[in-house]
Amino acid sequence: MLFASLPDRVRLMEVGPRDGLQNEKVIVDTRAKIAFLNDLADAGCRRIEATAFVNPRWIPPLADHAEVAHATQQAPLKGKATWAALTPNVKGYEGARAAGLDEVAVFLAASESHNQKNINASTAEALARYAEVAARAVADAVPFRGYVSCAMGCPYEGKVAVKAVVDVAVKLFELGCYEVSIGDTIGVGNPRQTVELVRALKSSVDVSRLALHLHDTRGAALANIAVSLDEGVRSFDSSAGGLGGCPYAPGASGNVATEDLVNMLDGMGIQTGVDLRKLARASLRLEGLLRRPPASKVVAALRSELLAEMAAEVRA
Repeated sequence: MLFASLPDRVRLMEVGPRDGLQNEKVIVDTRAKIAFLNDLADAGCRRIEATAFVNPRWIPPLADHAEVAHATQQAPLKGKATWAALTPNVKGYEGARAAGLDEVAVFLAASESHNQKNINASTAEALARYAEVAARAVADAVPFRGYVSCAMGCPYEGKVAVKAVVDVAVKLFELGCYEVSIGDTIGVGNPRQTVELVRALKSSVDVSRLALHLHDTRGAALANIAVSLDEGVRSFDSSAGGLGGCPYAPGASGNVATEDLVNMLDGMGIQTGVDLRKLARASLRLEGLLRRPPASKVVAALRSELLAEMAAEVRA
């Protein structure tokens, strides 16, 4: 029976500050990013990917990664959440460590072509690079997370074999990842495909250590998350306001909006710890800088009411 084994609670990883802002046309200044991080933490987000230690030439919106990362370890942000950063190489890892971040992450596509386009390395070369990062993290007792991108389709190769996804996930766990997030980078997945992929992964890895990272390009992310709950998935990545996309996946829209996900889970009786209205207000405060409204349908539904509340508070 559908939804026969729903959890009481799930874990969320808020990726808007990194995976979201990295693909916005407008570069948000450091001060505004830090304010956004504070808003997210105040709304109840407890795991937040703050930035990525990547070459600014490739990802200009995250050129201030060191400043943002250091800010998470100072008042008012320190201790409000677990702060993470993407660290695709040892230099990035060392930068994250110098900033005092709580955890780091590495990423690898299930598609050879996407790895070549995204990180200029083959899958084997990337794994060798990450082995060094993993060894450092293990030695330093720093938790690290893995991402498998293009798990349900690749912008360059099209369909991706389920076995390729499972193989990459297994390799990331072998490096020592505490959790591996399976990503539908271009948002082409459907509920049946999601169930088949999760079941294949469950045959080789512990489902309690899997997360889903779904982009909502074709509007199916929430449906895919709903069916994955029945398969035992209890961890999900999402982005406040539906921010983001992928610089190396043309046409991909943002991650599933955290507000939309929290709204669905709240209605199903599943706790997230996130205050929906506070989170929606955080997205609305950011829209003036991005010069576009949030993609979240829930934020759109609450928009007039929340803007009136915010204006009244300013006048008071």
